[in-house]
Amino acid sequence: MTPAKDEARRISGSMLDPRVIDPRQELVRHDDLSEDELLQIVRVLTSVREWREAEQKLSFESRTHMKLNDTDMKALRYIIASMNADIAVTAGALSDHLHISTASTTKLLDRLERAGHIVRRRHPTDRRAVTVEITEDTHREVRRTMGVQHARRFEVARQLAPEEREIVIGFLSRMSETIAAPVADAP
Repeated sequence: MTPAKDEARRISGSMLDPRVIDPRQELVRHDDLSEDELLQIVRVLTSVREWREAEQKLSFESRTHMKLNDTDMKALRYIIASMNADIAVTAGALSDHLHISTASTTKLLDRLERAGHIVRRRHPTDRRAVTVEITEDTHREVRRTMGVQHARRFEVARQLAPEEREIVIGFLSRMSETIAAPVADAP
């Protein structure tokens, strides 16, 4: 490998290291950390990035395989969860859950129905309304892909001690807050 490629690979692998992305410490103060502390923080951030990328890849592959977009997949998961709780899903409930207009919900349901992912049925107690149910084939496919992956993640979380779970919850909550905060509030 050439020296230029070595340098390019080193930079690629260190995009979360503040010594590389902010060497003058204009945004990230790191001069008070030992080398070991700094490397451990970079490893934490790298692990979060790797998990996000793996989750995004799985989600993309599942959606591509089933010919769905992100909103379609969210709709199917909501329908499955509601059906598991014996709650009838209406277009209005789905619209509220997805934060989309009723017109967009109608288009989404038409698309899912044409693809054979859902069926519409008369509401059991309200003759004016219809409910939405997932087809058995689609339910089976979602369980085979996303469901199995969720079960694996659940098992990883189960293996943590209660105190470790609280640390992870706190960390991930604070990480989410950094994304939700307006950029103008940054130092």
